[in-house]
Amino acid sequence: MAKASGPANTELVVITGLSGSGKGTVLKALEDLGYYSVDNLPLDLIPKFAELAKNAPSIRRAALVVDIREGAALERFPALFKRIRREVPVRLIFLEADESSLIRRFSETRRPHPLGTGQSVTASIRRERDRLAPIRALADPVIDTTKFNVHELRETIHRTFGEKQGSPEILVQVTSFGYRHGVPADSDLVFDVRFLPNPNYVPAFKHLSGKHPSVARYIRSFPQTVEFIQRISDLLIYLLPHYIAEGKSYLTISFGCTGGHHRSVLIAAEIRKRLAAAGFRAKETHRDVKKN
Repeated sequence: MAKASGPANTELVVITGLSGSGKGTVLKALEDLGYYSVDNLPLDLIPKFAELAKNAPSIRRAALVVDIREGAALERFPALFKRIRREVPVRLIFLEADESSLIRRFSETRRPHPLGTGQSVTASIRRERDRLAPIRALADPVIDTTKFNVHELRETIHRTFGEKQGSPEILVQVTSFGYRHGVPADSDLVFDVRFLPNPNYVPAFKHLSGKHPSVARYIRSFPQTVEFIQRISDLLIYLLPHYIAEGKSYLTISFGCTGGHHRSVLIAAEIRKRLAAAGFRAKETHRDVKKN
C-alpha cells in the first residue's frame, strides 16, 4: 500500500550553531508556532524523522536541533543534509554570537561547554566554531544573536516563521559613545557629532547628561543640530529598507562625541525616536554616559 503523502507545505527546520547562541530559545519559539519539535536527535535518525515529517498527515511542520553534542558523527551532517534537502522542503538555521557574548553567557549560566572542561571556554568556543564551519556554509539564514536578548530572539523567530508573515523587520540599536573610550566594536554605522557645540564647557551642564532637559534644549538651540537630526533621520529611513532587502536582521548605529555624556546622548535619543515613529523597531543605549 502506498504511503499517504503529507500536505504540500510540509516543512522541516533544522536548528544548529554555536553552544550558547540560543538554539533552545529558537526551538521553543518554533514549538509555540506549532512545529513538532525534537532536541538533540541522533544524526542517524534524522532521515527517518524527515520522512515522518513528510508523510504523517498530523505533522505539517517540524523542527529539530543538531549540534556539537553529536561528536565526531557531526562531520557526516553536510552530506546527510544535502540528501534530505532533495526529498523534503528543509531550512537550516545557524545561530552564532561573538566570542565575548558567548563567554558571558556561559559565565552567567555556570554551565560547562559541551566540548568539556579540559580546556578554557574560549578555546572550546573557537574549536566548536571551526568544526561547525562546513555546516554554517549551508545555512540560510545565519542569525547572529549577539545583540538579541531572549525576548527579541523569540520575536524574530515568530516574525520569520509565523503564519502571518508581514514585511521583513530589522532591529536597530542606536548607541551613544565617547571617542576617548573608543568606537564600539559592533558598530555598523558611525557618526561623529563633535562638530556640535560642547555643553561640557558650560559649568551648569558639565555634570549633567544629554538627557537633561536643560542640556537637551541647549544642544537643540543650534541650527546645525536641527539640520543634522533631520538629514540623518532621512538618510537612515531611506537606508533601512535596503538593509532589510539584503537580509540584515539588526543594525547598530553609533553616535560619538568626546566623552559620550552630552551631544551623542541627545542625538542618539532623538534618532531613536524618529526611527520608531517611522515604524522601525529601535532601542537606544548610552555606553559611556556614566563614565568619568
